[in-house]
Amino acid sequence: MMYRYLLFDLDGTLTDSKEGIINCARWAIEQMGDTPPDEATLLQFVGPPLRESFMEFCHYPLEKAEEAMRLYRERYVPIGQFENKPAPGIADVLARLKAKGYTLALASSKPQGLCESICERFGFTPSLAAISGCTPENRGSKAAAIHEAIARLHLTEADKPSVLMIGDRKFDVWGAKECGIDCLGVEFFGYAAPNELQDSGAVAVVHTVPELETFLLSGVSI
Repeated sequence: MMYRYLLFDLDGTLTDSKEGIINCARWAIEQMGDTPPDEATLLQFVGPPLRESFMEFCHYPLEKAEEAMRLYRERYVPIGQFENKPAPGIADVLARLKAKGYTLALASSKPQGLCESICERFGFTPSLAAISGCTPENRGSKAAAIHEAIARLHLTEADKPSVLMIGDRKFDVWGAKECGIDCLGVEFFGYAAPNELQDSGAVAVVHTVPELETFLLSGVSI
């Protein structure tokens, strides 16, 4: 398959965001007056849209999930986003891919402003032609973030066979499928369940940043 446009997820893919996400989810749930679930359940907050996580793992109705999201971000913006670190060497890989002629973009269900600040902090921004995150309009939908990234790159239906989503959870694969593009799975930090990416339909799965670069440069042609 010949890919030219590479769309990257953020949490669990470009960065190891587990600490900040778990801490903020636990804090929000406590602020709601509830007992947080165990660590294994909190770990599942890494990757999916936040609203759906509160609804699924805390059994909150929509209105309560919205309030939990507000509380989560009350801590995440000043503190949680900095409880985060980039995947080793990933900024250099992005720069090399751009230098070789690939067009890179971010497609994340994290709020747009946080996507921008995190990408700037870790040196991703110069390699990205577009940054697409959650907005009030797309409400954190992964497919909507991917669709918006494709739109910002001014791509058409004819370009979709050359577009590849790269992410660490089934939600990335599902969102890519909904948008009519392929998805490469990454397992840098182990947030996906065993065989989750394969069973969801990822075209391949890589386990380290060097493997990602090797796959893209050897198996992807522009």
